[in-house]
Amino acid sequence: MSRIANGVEVDEDNEVAMQAPHAPNTPHPHEAAPRVVAVMGVSGTGKTTIGPLVAAALGVPYAEGDDFHPAANIAKMSSGTPLDDADRAPWLDAIGAWAHGRAGLGGVVSCSALKRAYRDRLRAAAPGIVFLHLTGDRELIAERMAARKGHFMTGRLLDSQFATLEPLDADEAGVAVDVTPGPEAIAERATTALRRL
Repeated sequence: MSRIANGVEVDEDNEVAMQAPHAPNTPHPHEAAPRVVAVMGVSGTGKTTIGPLVAAALGVPYAEGDDFHPAANIAKMSSGTPLDDADRAPWLDAIGAWAHGRAGLGGVVSCSALKRAYRDRLRAAAPGIVFLHLTGDRELIAERMAARKGHFMTGRLLDSQFATLEPLDADEAGVAVDVTPGPEAIAERATTALRRL
């Protein structure tokens, strides 16, 4: 005689317990929930190109970080003036709120997140967030920025971004991927690395 107790089929005659078959559409209890990924790096590394590719590979939605900027920030950057920490605070908080809302559901959002303090602020809002740092040398990134049309971020701000950049520390959940190859290769490497976290 057998019975089901706590998802386990128990053979009462032989006192043998077997795991009941797992429902096919139910997440396995040991499977990690989808993560929220912030694609970080200086302007020109391809965050808005790579982000959607990674989101598609992971099967989660993508959010464009620039859309979280208040109008005053966009006006300031369009004039070639770098943002200061006070300018970035409401932007980071808006991205953090989006990431918090995607906790357990997954998502990808672009966000330069150049300083450790900025990433700490995002983690405070969304503790499970991980970072994908797109890296590359200044010359390559400057060339790519020069080829862009109609974007408010100008090449004049690139030096200030590199000066501000604080790469991921060893205790920060995330991966760094070089942006020298094409977008598909970068996204494939990034997705593989993120799945290993």
